[in-house]
Order: sequence, then C-alpha cells, then structure tokens
Amino acid sequence: MTDIGEWQGGVGRSWADEHARTDRSFSRMTPHLLAAIHEEPGRCVVDIGCGAGELSLALAQARPDAMVTGVDVSADLVAAASARAAGLDNVRFAVADASTWQPEQAPDLYVSRHGVMFFPEPPAAFAHLSAIAAPGARIVFSCFRNPRENRWASGIAALLPESAASASADPVAPGPFAFADPDHVRTCLRGWRDVTFTPVDFDYIAGAGPDAVTEALAFFGRIGPAARAIRVMPEAERPAFLERLANLLESHRSGDVVSFPAAVWLVRATAE
Repeated sequence: MTDIGEWQGGVGRSWADEHARTDRSFSRMTPHLLAAIHEEPGRCVVDIGCGAGELSLALAQARPDAMVTGVDVSADLVAAASARAAGLDNVRFAVADASTWQPEQAPDLYVSRHGVMFFPEPPAAFAHLSAIAAPGARIVFSCFRNPRENRWASGIAALLPESAASASADPVAPGPFAFADPDHVRTCLRGWRDVTFTPVDFDYIAGAGPDAVTEALAFFGRIGPAARAIRVMPEAERPAFLERLANLLESHRSGDVVSFPAAVWLVRATAE
C-alpha cells in the first residue's frame, strides 16, 4: 500500500521522473481504456489520479471541444503533466484529492487509469464524485483484477523473503489490487448505478530495448511493483532478491521486450 503522504513526497517524485516507463507498461492496455471512454459523451471531463497526464492529453486531443482536468495528489506528477500539455488549451491539471475536490463546473465524465484504487475511504470518495457531478454523469476507469491473473505481481510475491512478504495484508486496503473483486467495487460505488465490468487481458511491458532485462529491473526496482518491498527489505537480503528478480525477468523476455500477462477490469457506471 502507498498512502497519500507518500504520493505527495518521494513516491510521487519517482513516478514523475519515470513516467515514460509507466506509460510504456500500460501501452497495450491504454487503447482499450480509451476506446471505452470514447463511447461516452462528455465535455467536462475529469481524470482522477491523472499521474503524468497521458490519459488526459489523449482525451484533450480527441475532444477539442471539451475541457479536460487532470487531478492528482502529487505536485511532481502534476508538474510533469503540465509540462507535457504545452500547446493544448483544453487541458489543465490540479494538485488535489479527488475525494474532496470541488470543481468549478460539474463534471459529466470521469475517467481514470488505475487511479481510483487508492482512496482511503472509497464509498465516501465515490459518493462525493457523484454529488458534484452533472445529472447522468458517467465514470469509466481501469483497475487490476486479482494478483493470480497478473503474473508480474504473483511472480514477484513468490520471490520475496519472509521478512518482506505481505500475505496477511487486507486484500481491499488501498493499493493496486483493492478493486480486484467486483462485489467489493459495487459496494464502493456509492451514488452510482448501472455498474458494468469488462475484462481485458494484455501484456504488461516491464522493459524494452537491447538490454530489456536491466531496463525492467530498473523499472520494478524504482517505481514498479517490487520497489516498496525493496525499500523495506533488510539490506542483507536485497542482493539475493534482485538476482531472483533478474532471473524472473529473463524468463519473461522475448527478443527486446520483457512482458508479463496482466488482467484488468474496465468499469463503467452512471451517477444517480
């Protein structure tokens, strides 16, 4: 789990510095999310947990008559997104917590690429988003399915030493897999109706290039799924873990790409 304080500090800075790797990791999934979003109307669009802005920018370019606002708790990520938006006058970014944020205009479409699983109190957050939305507003977001269907997660978990394992962690605590269970998501979507789930499987790109394994190791070690485990791991255990991780990455290399089978939900709902 990464809490808001960490996103506002070092974690947010690291993700801002490495946003190209993050965008690449989702490059086989983002088109599916964009296709789902493009089916929805909306001229006042809010990107929740916008990160460095890839989704916001794509929507601003696709909807020149819309105003797109990306919201994130990390000032560093918002700064990176704003820099990438140079030349676009229909996209803006705000440092804010979407669960309490008050927009100038009622949104008629919310979107998010893996940004809604980190709310400390999801039912309250979604109730707030519904309350401030235009009548009949829509929400479309992606979230990971369970770790067993995401080999990058289950593979890394199997490599962790006992001191860094988190098998007893609350499966619905804020974090990457908090929304893996559709029944739990439905209980969280307070103020929303007509909730649907579409499964999407894709290749999660961990590394690419002539030294793809080293690239993937840098991604997983700095901002990827192993980063937190490495930070809290006793220093004496790190070399052996990194060697095991490198071997796992090599086993998933095909040519110049290291990738893992991954699985998400595309979730859609309507504000009550």
